[in-house]
Amino acid sequence: MGMAASQARFLGLTARKTNVEFEGQQINQQRTTLSNQSANYYNDLLGMSVPVPPSVDDYTKTVYTFEDGALTNQITSMIAQNDGTYTISYIRQWKDDFSVVGAATSIVNANNDRSVFKVGSTTLRTLGTIPTTAEGLYDKDAGGADSYLESLSADQITQLKKEEEEYLKLLKSKYGDDDYLVRYVKNTTTGEYSPYFYKKTDLEKANYDDKGNSQSNINCYTIGSETKTEEVKASTGCHIEKDSSGRYINITIPQYDDAGDPIDGTGVTYSLTTSTVTDQDAYEDAMNQYEYEKYEYDQAIDEINAKIEIVQAQDKNLELRLKQLDTEQDAISTEMDAVQKVIEKNTEGTFKTFG
Repeated sequence: MGMAASQARFLGLTARKTNVEFEGQQINQQRTTLSNQSANYYNDLLGMSVPVPPSVDDYTKTVYTFEDGALTNQITSMIAQNDGTYTISYIRQWKDDFSVVGAATSIVNANNDRSVFKVGSTTLRTLGTIPTTAEGLYDKDAGGADSYLESLSADQITQLKKEEEEYLKLLKSKYGDDDYLVRYVKNTTTGEYSPYFYKKTDLEKANYDDKGNSQSNINCYTIGSETKTEEVKASTGCHIEKDSSGRYINITIPQYDDAGDPIDGTGVTYSLTTSTVTDQDAYEDAMNQYEYEKYEYDQAIDEINAKIEIVQAQDKNLELRLKQLDTEQDAISTEMDAVQKVIEKNTEGTFKTFG
């Protein structure tokens, strides 16, 4: 190899080595950036709050109840006073067998102007208006006969009027001020009749087909049993007895005067029943919220892990490229040493020639 060629080769190798070193620096910088990204992702993982499932104990409480005849009473608060008495509040529940309750409805048929409504062959009549003749008997021509009214005597008709006045009060109180229509249905087992009520505006606003048959649901009501509640607040002057374990076992509630003050010597003692009650609806709501948060948490974890995998794959590729550059640089250095020796040998030969 000639002197000029050797020097040109050496310069080319030097330039290539510089390029390899520069590319290696760039790769190391990229790997540093990826390392920082990966660290940030791991910090995000460490900073995430892991959802915790709700404990049923958090939605379970101790409940004290006492019976007073047909009334079941559940204590909602007990506040100790300085004189040793308690101020209590409680909710009383009882079964009212004379209440208006929802009932299953049948298809209602209406005439064109929505002035007459029928269920089957029975015409619904306005509640509280029973047409009668001068003798006090039901007039079949005045409002459409039905089998129930036909079976009643004059005295029974009079009694029914009073009952329907009470029905109307109950319906208006619970379902709103309106006119109500009624039909009576016979129980084939007992032979007794039960009233079924319809709100007039519900009948008028319902959807009907071409034949006048109802196509939408129409609310219907009847007389039945219903659990009713009433809250008694801040009953003062009560005494509560505990057993040796500190559990409440008896409560004494006094009578009160017109001013609401307890009357001495009038207390009635009731046995307390202790039980635990779980608010299942609240617990299920909390569990649903936990499941939703857990889903979001798992999604976030999966997304971060996917990003980390991408960073790791990119870093692996850069690492492999860096190893290739190291190998290439070693080869260049080896070749540069060989060329350098050739140059030195040529230089030495030249000096000998002209020496």
